[in-house]
Amino acid sequence: MKNRDEIAQALAASGYIADADLATAISLMQMLRRPLLLEGEAGVGKTEVAKALAKVHATELIRLQCYEGLDQSAALYEWNYQRQLLAIQAHRGTDSIEDQVFSEKYLLERPLLAAIRRPQAPVLLIDEIDRADDEFEAFLLELLSDFQVSIPELGTIPAITIPHVVLTSNGTRELSDALRRRCLYHYVDYPDVDRETRIILARVAGASPSLSLQIARMVEGVRKEELRKVPGVAETLDWAAALVGLDVSNLKDAPETVHETLVCLLKTHEDRARVTPEVTQRLLGKVA
Repeated sequence: MKNRDEIAQALAASGYIADADLATAISLMQMLRRPLLLEGEAGVGKTEVAKALAKVHATELIRLQCYEGLDQSAALYEWNYQRQLLAIQAHRGTDSIEDQVFSEKYLLERPLLAAIRRPQAPVLLIDEIDRADDEFEAFLLELLSDFQVSIPELGTIPAITIPHVVLTSNGTRELSDALRRRCLYHYVDYPDVDRETRIILARVAGASPSLSLQIARMVEGVRKEELRKVPGVAETLDWAAALVGLDVSNLKDAPETVHETLVCLLKTHEDRARVTPEVTQRLLGKVA
């Protein structure tokens, strides 16, 4: 992957419309072979970056979904205890059986180990790292620094290939300085009207340029309301697909349908109550 413009074009061909700053971050990520930390609100398309990158490189996407209480065994490896027990019972009395059962044959790869043992470098997505505990974050440092992992029974396992690592965070807790130092950083914000229009055109079959622009402007207006949960790009795409499916070609010609289908954007009772038909009409008045 070459320069910023080529990366932006390749991502667009895979369905992801990146801004110039993100394309630059990915260019540097690949040149320096460093992990990329993407931070931003939920729904702005951070996870989609990793998916698009896997398409660009025609490689596997390996995803580790983080959560509170995530530990090494779920992320790195486990031993197949059932097979080990069967092997021990079948070879009872054999002196070397203990060494045999702690071998590759009985090792279960989890995402982190799998990512460094692929012959073709995959994209490793460590999703919502802010949901994991500080202890797990500290455990990641060896992998992100040296691209190797330690398994007590087998020793140190170095990477066969260096994966393209993307970490995402919704900012629910502050990440450590040590983790941030090991990563390049980009903040993913909600797209502006122009980029969201292009996203709709790229992802929603049947959406005309004029309708896509109207939808992007309407969503921009909705996001400026005092909402509990601001709609993300995924919600925009759902709404656009719904409008296309209902044969809406101009938002101002179908105000009732526009208001009724806002269920695609507004995901809480409070937000639905706040965006009344009058608010919808006001927002439609600003849509060219």
